[in-house]
Amino acid sequence: MILLLLKLSFLEIIGFLSAFLVGISLGLLGSGGSALAMPILIYIFKINEKLATAYSLFIVGSSALLASYRYGLKKLINYKVATYFGLPSVVGVVLVRYYLIQEIPENIISYDYLTITSRNLILGLFSILMIIAGYQMVKKKKYIKKRVNKKFNASLTILEGFAVGSLTGLVGAGGGFLIVPSLILLYGLKMKVAIGTSLFIISFKSLLGFFIGDVQKNLIDWEFLGAFSFIALLGIIIGLTLSQHIKTKLLKKGFGFFVIGLGIIMISLEFIV
Repeated sequence: MILLLLKLSFLEIIGFLSAFLVGISLGLLGSGGSALAMPILIYIFKINEKLATAYSLFIVGSSALLASYRYGLKKLINYKVATYFGLPSVVGVVLVRYYLIQEIPENIISYDYLTITSRNLILGLFSILMIIAGYQMVKKKKYIKKRVNKKFNASLTILEGFAVGSLTGLVGAGGGFLIVPSLILLYGLKMKVAIGTSLFIISFKSLLGFFIGDVQKNLIDWEFLGAFSFIALLGIIIGLTLSQHIKTKLLKKGFGFFVIGLGIIMISLEFIV
């Protein structure tokens, strides 16, 4: 790792310092890791978009695993919901990573002046999800006050888990902004339990998707990925510690606006500039 740091350019050093922020955001807010990781990997380290989604899965998955461990110690994980939701999400993400992602053609649509590439598709979808995620952070979550105990629906849970796994597998996101509201609205989980359960689901679906679906198909730069993930894990430890001493409500709202802005910038860079 030290040899790697000695070979870095100034911009790459900034990228590794930004990895610390990926962990901080996950530790403090329980989400937002991939929203930072993907732009860093693509625009700072110039990594191919398909490989960047794979790296993002590993980074977010390993960070979420550490965070979910802390939630598990506090008994804030609903393992029944996590199993029914998480196992089909693993199937979805593995199928996408192993069979679909590498088969997406470089030029999906090429007609006269209209050209849509695999990069446009992946980063366009990712940017849209970023904007939705940012909005979820900014808006007042009135559904929390209206939360009631819901009857567990195994079929719906399995279907939704598969859909979320497939979508997030395509763009390399953890999908916490999709999972947490679902767990609250559909299953009546309290917010902290929903976050802990979501982190647990994200950890094993992302890591299994990476190891089963990507390691077999890609040449992984383990030195780079290990260094980036290690720095992110340091950030998440500090973020988890800080979350016990500061109110994160305003911080989460501010981060939500930042994510929305970042999503708009990415769309501009990919489709307008």
